[in-house]
Amino acid sequence: MADGNCLISNEWICGEYVRTRGQELTDATLEHVGITLASVAIGLLVAFPLALLARRWRSVAGPVLGLTTILYTVPSLAMFSLLLPVFGVSAAVVITGLVLYSLTILVRNIMAGLASVPEEAREAARGMGYGPLRLLFGVELPLALPALMAGLRITTVSTVSLTTVGAIIGYGGLGNLIYEGMRSFFKAEVLTASVLCVALAVVADLLLLGLQRLLTPWARKNRKGTT
Repeated sequence: MADGNCLISNEWICGEYVRTRGQELTDATLEHVGITLASVAIGLLVAFPLALLARRWRSVAGPVLGLTTILYTVPSLAMFSLLLPVFGVSAAVVITGLVLYSLTILVRNIMAGLASVPEEAREAARGMGYGPLRLLFGVELPLALPALMAGLRITTVSTVSLTTVGAIIGYGGLGNLIYEGMRSFFKAEVLTASVLCVALAVVADLLLLGLQRLLTPWARKNRKGTT
């Protein structure tokens, strides 16, 4: 009975809210995850060739890094408003905005990772007959993975947070519930959606950290060897 009264008394922590709004919370969480995954995946696909172009031609590096930095400084409300005439009221507005925000971190980290590859490793691979593509995917990218994964982790966590701003056009995942809760001062809705959003960010970061360790077993061996 006391648990049911928490809705009437508008308490921050309310188990009855979670029980009665379970489907709504699930739908919002799935939308949040979907937008985040799509944004990060597309961002990585766009950032990778940009980083390769910037590394190949130094004259391109300045404009690419400068443009991605400028895009990152545009306020999210302004960004989504500018994209609305192009995509209309749809999830594409949010995803496109988040992709543009992700570029500055991903491009810089991919370039930093590739730059950290020892020249001796490249020379050894060329001596074994590696061509440019095989050198990139067989030697450089594996060695650049720690920096690349660090950028991916930062991008994913920030994207989970920024997705909530999509609530201004109705595609914010858990942000929709936070926005509605703030407008009606529904405390349990605001807190529950916020906690779920933080939990998503933590889980995503831990999963990517686990993937990084799985893909870079030599890094663990090196750390053990130095202790």
